Amino acid sequence: MGTPEQSTAGGAGMRLAGRVGGLAGSCHPGPVVAVTVLMVALAVTAGQSAAGCVLTGAAVLTGQLSVGWCNDAFDARRDIAAGRHGKPVVDGTVGVTEVWVAAYAALVLCVPLSFASGLWAGAVHLAGVAAAWAYDLRLKATAWSWAPYAVGFAALPAFVALGLPGHPWPAWWVVTAGALVGVGAHLGDVLPDIRGDLATGVRGWPHRLGPNGALLLPVPLVAASAALVLGPAGPPGRWGVAVLVVTALLAVAGTVLGRRWEQLAFAAAVAVAAVDVALLLLRGTRIA
Repeated sequence: MGTPEQSTAGGAGMRLAGRVGGLAGSCHPGPVVAVTVLMVALAVTAGQSAAGCVLTGAAVLTGQLSVGWCNDAFDARRDIAAGRHGKPVVDGTVGVTEVWVAAYAALVLCVPLSFASGLWAGAVHLAGVAAAWAYDLRLKATAWSWAPYAVGFAALPAFVALGLPGHPWPAWWVVTAGALVGVGAHLGDVLPDIRGDLATGVRGWPHRLGPNGALLLPVPLVAASAALVLGPAGPPGRWGVAVLVVTALLAVAGTVLGRRWEQLAFAAAVAVAAVDVALLLLRGTRIA
């Protein structure tokens, strides 16, 4: 049996580990990791240096962390009212104040890391992060809830392009595709919880569409595919046409079958989103 000092130290260590785990869980780790990895991969394919890729990843990571923590901290009262167990703040694993402190700390770190890639690159990335914070704090419950997603996702490839040597402006089609993927991500993020949100008074754009809005989910993602295939100079080629046909068929199948089985609409959207990610990385050398 341990001494009282050992027991106290062990208990403190367990509490600290619990808080760290709670913070990790409340930052929305899935999207944070996915977006960061994708932007680092895009930086690599676009031709950024090793140091540039590290800076890009660090800036995107801190920005995404700040947004995720802000979201959970601000929504804590509503999540508790809706009984959304599984969220660290709701389950009491971590306190709301601690999550707010983490959000602001990540945001402060994001500023110099963003500007390390250049003045315009930093300004564009921080504009995207600011749009995401505006969504969390205000626009989520309005008809303009889609706009921060469009701005935030458009800013990400633009940030990568502006971080290249010479700081070139991003191609219009990659910014457009980013915005469209953002709108699709907004639909996909909101619709699983739409009934609980409606019960607590949230009235964003997807909520105004109603639960059947899931049927629209693949539409902006297919439009993003079209921008990525048709936007760059030159003919799309056979593979480009094939990609558009496949994504269109997936969207139609998801929309038709989704009327009976809602999850199929999400599955089709995920498949189209995966195609968009692959296209973005394949087009990496031409984003600027």
